[in-house]
Order: sequence, then C-alpha cells, then structure tokens
Amino acid sequence: MRQLTAEEWLRIFEEADALGISFILLAGGEPMLRRDVIEAAGRHPNILFPVFTNGTFMDESCFRLFDECRNLVPVMSIEGEKETTDARRGQGVYDRLIRNMDALSERGLIFGASVTVTTQNIREVSSDAFLKKLSDRGCKAVIFVEFVPVADDSAALAPGDAEREYLSGELARLRAEHPKMVYISFPGDEKSSGGCVAAGRGFFHINSHGGAEPCPFSPYSDINVRDTSLREALRSPLFQALQSGGFLDDHHSGGCVLYEKQAQVEALLNR
Repeated sequence: MRQLTAEEWLRIFEEADALGISFILLAGGEPMLRRDVIEAAGRHPNILFPVFTNGTFMDESCFRLFDECRNLVPVMSIEGEKETTDARRGQGVYDRLIRNMDALSERGLIFGASVTVTTQNIREVSSDAFLKKLSDRGCKAVIFVEFVPVADDSAALAPGDAEREYLSGELARLRAEHPKMVYISFPGDEKSSGGCVAAGRGFFHINSHGGAEPCPFSPYSDINVRDTSLREALRSPLFQALQSGGFLDDHHSGGCVLYEKQAQVEALLNR
C-alpha cells in the first residue's frame, strides 16, 4: 500500500485543527526523510508537532524551517553518553546530536530529547550528570520511553518492576529539584491516567499508509483515514472494543499492555 502523500497529511492536519486537537507527534522511522510532511505540519501553528528524529538528517535548511515554524519542536533520540549512544545508534551519532543541539540553542529554539530506557542504560540516562549536560545545552524536555522488545533475544533489555520503580522515584526527585525541565515517562506516567491511553482514550497512531492503530506498539487497524474522517477513526470498532473490554487497564507485567495482549487484539480484528 502506498504511503500517504503530503496533501493527504495536510488534510489530516486541517481536520485535526478543526477538531481542536493541539498535539500531534511525528515519528518514524525517520520523519525528517519526509520533509514535505514536516512542512505541511508547519502550516498549522495552532498544533504543536514534536518531531522525533535520530538527528542524522538535520542540516541548515532544517534549522531554518524550525526557526520559521516554531510549532515544530525537534526531539532528538539519545541513549546516554557518547559510548552508549554510538553503540546503539552508530558511530559518530552522539557528536552529531550535540552539534544539532548547539545549533538549535544558538537560534533560541526549543528542543527536547527522547531516551529509550533499557536495563543497561537506566541509571546512566537518569543521572544528574547526563541530564545536566542536556539542560546546559538548552534541552527543555526529556522523554523516557521504556524499551519494548520485538523479539525474544532482546527481552532482557526491557525494564522490569524494579527498574520501573527506580525510574519512577528518580523522576519524582528530578521534577522536584528541576522544575524548569519537563520530564515525561512513557508508559510510566499512564498510571496517573488510570491505565493505557491508547486506542483513542487519549491518543491513537496513524501509520504511514493511513491505518488508524491503537498505538505504535499495537500495529493493528480496521479503518484508514485516507477513506474516512478522524472523527470516524476514533469510533472504529477496534478502538471501541479495546476501550470497553478492559484491555487498557493497568494490570500487566511489561511496558506496553497492548503489546503484551497482541493475541487478544488480533482476535478482535478477526471476530
């Protein structure tokens, strides 16, 4: 199936604007490869668009675009200090990210950082030393995203109860000690919302082909926004079943309740 065009994304953004949606996260893959979509987003200043990027495709023209469209907020993926980041993202990526941060800061632009939290880097990325480096460079928000394994051989990287409890305690401390910095934990902060906020309960995901999915970790869809409205997508039978069937409660062992219940989600689609 073909990817949504920039014109189709622009229509989605226009409808979101009309519905009063004020926050749309652009992620990938690598969203900076779709410069046309980023530019379309920039045309809707009433909506804030965090752009989650690995930073390797950012150049002077990107900095100009972010400067002209202040509703586009780059959020760069960094995994800790230089050694940890380069081990996961590739040699030289850490230095590139630092250069990007300095370039954005010089222009007075707001930016954030996204950290994938694993059992290996959890103490490093929550340390005062690492977070101070980000803050000193002008970073205003750090989003901690728990690693969700997609294969058995990476399951050991997924935070368990002990790691999540540790991170929760550290975030409480950081928020109290550094109120000018925004710290967000996903899905950890969902507990304050009474459980998972996917499937239209607080947000939903649109894939590159237009499929409306509960969330990126639950890539199942029974409706396509290419063929229908956002309002109708929010009323999809799959979303309704997930909201009413107790699938989004807090009781699960991993970082993502719907990923853990993928067999049940698949069964909903096939019934």
